[in-house]
Amino acid sequence: MLLNTALIVALSLAAYLIGSIPVGVIVGRLRGFDPRRIGSGNIGMTNVARAAGRGAAAITFAGDFLKGAIPVIAAHLLGLDATATSIVAFAAFAGAIFSAFLGFEGGRGISTSLGIWMVLAPAPALIALAIFLAVVAVTRIVSAGSLCAAIALPVTIIIMSLPHVYSALVIAMALLILFRHRENIQRLMAGEEPRLRKSA
Repeated sequence: MLLNTALIVALSLAAYLIGSIPVGVIVGRLRGFDPRRIGSGNIGMTNVARAAGRGAAAITFAGDFLKGAIPVIAAHLLGLDATATSIVAFAAFAGAIFSAFLGFEGGRGISTSLGIWMVLAPAPALIALAIFLAVVAVTRIVSAGSLCAAIALPVTIIIMSLPHVYSALVIAMALLILFRHRENIQRLMAGEEPRLRKSA
């Protein structure tokens, strides 16, 4: 029991530190800019794309996605149960939005959340991803797609009767995502949220 608790604590700490890696800032600095100083000031793929294009955005997305997926895969490989795995997953997510390397500031947590749920519950994650893509395709507003997906995912997980701890995890994550998007929500309500440029 003590050994298992120590494993959960150690893996959760590692997950938090992995989640804290500011991929967007690293990519930006390699390209000669700091995403916190441009556009929305966010360190996620959308703001990176504004300054450095789709390639840099894709790298940022992949890194943020893996920050969520890798700790959860590790928890599965080590035989942790759903509750322990959820603790590890939340630690990775917390790192993404409250990074230890950025003074406990961070991103919005969307890509890391997707990485977590693609491992824990692929079907609901794919449904949320489809909703995100559909909303962005119609509105060309990434934050609108993110918010719709963040709301749809808990509903889908609850409907599919997955482990109750997953429901608690996804609700906590969704609330934090909504909190991190509070400025986006204000701009959406005012009709001032930036849209993606149409491809030529």
